[in-house]
Parts: sequence; C-alpha cells; structure tokens
Amino acid sequence: MTATEPPGGATGPTLFVGAAGALLFWVIGFPAAVLTGPAVSVSLAAVMGWRMAVPGPLRNAVFLVLGLQIGSTVTPEVISTALTWPLSLALLAVTLILTMLIARIVLMRGFGYDRMTALLAATPGHLSYVLGLSLDLRVDVAKLALVQTIRVLMLTVLVPVLIALWGVQGTAPPPESGAISVAALAILVPLGLGVGLLFNRLGIPAPLLLGAMSISALGHGLDLTPGAMPPWLTTIAFVCMGALIGTRLSGVDRRGLSQALLAGIVTTGVACTVAAGGAWLASQVLGLPPGALLLAFAPGGVEVMAAIAVETRLEPAFVAAHHVFRLFALSLLVPVFVRRRAVSR
Repeated sequence: MTATEPPGGATGPTLFVGAAGALLFWVIGFPAAVLTGPAVSVSLAAVMGWRMAVPGPLRNAVFLVLGLQIGSTVTPEVISTALTWPLSLALLAVTLILTMLIARIVLMRGFGYDRMTALLAATPGHLSYVLGLSLDLRVDVAKLALVQTIRVLMLTVLVPVLIALWGVQGTAPPPESGAISVAALAILVPLGLGVGLLFNRLGIPAPLLLGAMSISALGHGLDLTPGAMPPWLTTIAFVCMGALIGTRLSGVDRRGLSQALLAGIVTTGVACTVAAGGAWLASQVLGLPPGALLLAFAPGGVEVMAAIAVETRLEPAFVAAHHVFRLFALSLLVPVFVRRRAVSR
C-alpha cells in the first residue's frame, strides 16, 4: 500500500488539512497560497505521524486538470512572442541544462543522493511533471518532493525581492483574458484523457499530464479553444496537488528532513544563480529589462511568475512565452537525462 493509494479514511483528513493550509496562507498573503499552503500543512501533518494520502483516481484527475491548465498558456500571442526571441530562448535552454548538471552533482556529492533522485530533484521547474514522472521511477520521492517544494516556496519569495533590488519597473499594459467555454472544455477533457491513456499504453511517463497538456496547447495555440481554465477548477487541482506533495514526506525521519531542507535551499540557490547569470547575459545582448528576463528565466511556478510579471508590468507575454518554453523544454530534456542515467547504471 503506497501513500498515493491509501484506505479511503485517509483522503478526507488529508484534503481538509490541505484546504486549511491553503486558507491560512491566503489569509496571511503568502504567494501561491493554494499550492504552497497545502504542501506545507500536509507536510507538517505527515512529519508529525498523521496518515496523509491522496488516492490514485484523484491524483490522476489532478494531473489531467493541471495538464489542461499548462497547455492553456500556449496562446497565439505567446507563440508569436516566443518566435521573436530565439536567442533568449536558447540562453534559457542553456541555463536549464547547466542547472540540472550542477545541482545534480551537488546533491550527489554533497548530500549522498542517488543519481535518479538527484536528477529529478535538480530539475529547475515543472513540478507537476517531475512529481508524476517520479511515480514511475525508483527514486526517494520524499527527498525529491521536499527539495522541489523548497524551490517553489523560496522562489515565490525571492524573485520579487530580487526584482525590487534590481530597481526595474515595467510599462506593459495588463493582459486581458476570458474564461474558456463549456463547449471547449467538453472537447479538451475527453481528448486529453484519450491521449493520456494512449501515452500510458506507450509507456510515456506522466501520461495524463502530458496528454492533456499536448491537447490543450494545440487547441489554445491554434486559437481553437481560447480562454483560461475555470479558476475554481484550477484552485481545487492546486490544493490537491499541494496535498499530494505533502504526502511524500510520510515516514521521513527528522535527520533526513533536516538534510533534505538544506539540500532544497542549496539547489534553489544554484538555480537562482544560474538563472540570474543567464538573465544578465541576455539583457546585455538583447537590451531588455533585466527584471523581465529574471522573471522569464526564474525556475519558479508558471502561474506565480506570470502573476508577478502582470503586477510589475514587466513584459507579461514575454515572460509567459519563456515559461511555456521552459515547461516543454524540460518535458524533452528530463526523459533524455533519465534515459542516460538509467543506461549508465
């Protein structure tokens, strides 16, 4: 019996604790409250010895919704913006590879992580995908989840501070977005599920997430299914996702927890340093505001970085284009690194 396939009695308390954490973090104004709140509250409950778990069917539904949500960011505007800045996208790809290589070595040599766990823990972003991929691999999921959770928590706080220290202000107008139609959702959901099931038969990692993301990206990129996902649906998905992250800490002893916390802080520092270096280099070459490029290169959550870009008016479409590119680049890079690590064993 695993933490993701528990007796039904554990699901209710887990979701209650997660929702309470989301509410508390929202009240105090913590960034990305619906994700970070449940992750922290369920993590604490799990470490205290409470039975925390999310059942498989709910987990799969969450990955389906999150895949659709990620794909919905691929709008025609984002595509046109991405095609306008190939050099910055190339530099972003280089920073992703460097971060994965450096952070993996740090985790292996400094903290004793095995190769596969170190690789996934070192991945600079795409939390949903990495978590889904970890379910199909023999890794220390508890360490991986904590390192990735620390990355999300730290970046949501550090990036706005770094932008303020850089002293950059944007002038872009706030973007407009409408809600996706019920008809479009009725098309995307079954198609995303169908492609996800096909990916599953083909042995592709995180099949529901990637299947839904691919269908949604195609529909939104071609402007066939425009509009944002319903906020209530994505909110529920993020709360469940945060709770799922928290369940990965079940059974972690205090000594291992302290080490994983330190590993998360160190790898986040590595990711921030590499991203800041790439952003500075791109700003020198392209002449764009370094704050906008830092947002574009930061290995944080897409939603959080996009929200900060809108609030600071630092080229929201440019930032969104780069984060969408980062998600798809990691979707291609991580399996390549995983295969290389598996072959080298």
